[in-house]
Amino acid sequence: MRLYGVTGWKNAGKTGLMERLVSEITGRGFTVSTVKHAHHSFDVDQPGRDSHRHRVAGAHEVLLASGQRVALMQELRGAPEPTLESLLARLSPVDLVLIEGYKRAGHAKIEAFRAEPGNTLIATDDDTIRAVASDTPLELDRPVFDLNATAKIADFILDEVGL
Repeated sequence: MRLYGVTGWKNAGKTGLMERLVSEITGRGFTVSTVKHAHHSFDVDQPGRDSHRHRVAGAHEVLLASGQRVALMQELRGAPEPTLESLLARLSPVDLVLIEGYKRAGHAKIEAFRAEPGNTLIATDDDTIRAVASDTPLELDRPVFDLNATAKIADFILDEVGL
């Protein structure tokens, strides 16, 4: 499975870049799935819904299905967080998986960078970051794209993964 990451510090523009890349790459006829890592607790379910009630009652997994989508919710209940590799193994085959987050994982990545939050660049100490998408000019030993140059960033990623 071909995969490529989008990483960066909080408020660097990762999610917006991911959204634009998914739209751009699927618009070119490729199939894309995404994996998003969250450092905080989250809930995709809604209190009061039947599926939420099943989970609160103690179900380990709740599979919710309709004619439009399928969602599998798993409660870890103290078990370790699944590895990125184990999560990728659950995905159906697609042309490309874009991964948001997972800064420390070994796959190739592009770093989203905004000057305003005042964070340092991750790329200077991480060779898994193959390029940077920035809202400010940078002098680096790898390609730097304008953060909003979605088509050029998509071209770079597709070339990197051989699509």
